[in-house]
Amino acid sequence: MTNSIPHQHLIGIHADDIDFMGHVNNARYLSWVQDAVLAHWNKLAPPEAAAKYLWVALKHEITYRKPAFLDDDVIATVVLEKVQGARSFYETIIQRGEEVLAEVRSSWCCIDADTLRPARIAKDLQAYFFAPV
Repeated sequence: MTNSIPHQHLIGIHADDIDFMGHVNNARYLSWVQDAVLAHWNKLAPPEAAAKYLWVALKHEITYRKPAFLDDDVIATVVLEKVQGARSFYETIIQRGEEVLAEVRSSWCCIDADTLRPARIAKDLQAYFFAPV
């Protein structure tokens, strides 16, 4: 169990998200996860850190549970599981009400905005994302 501070990210579904089967195309979930993780970072990181670092996705593992449709109210809950050097590991749950639509585990690399090289996340910066035990 992590003491990570969760972030809830509202998702808007648009007509161009819908595929030939009448539900949200699976590829859109990747965009949702990216938007949610970046919103989590920008919400909790101090402004100077948010400006100093960028994030690139390394890996996504998505388990689709149920389809989403045009008029659905969907929310993504993001939890930072752990940080290892320049890498961060997230779990994102995408829901419609109490129904889980998808579960996503992803890893991301922190990049220094000036050098575009991987950057370790210092412990004092990590503390912004975890509640005191």
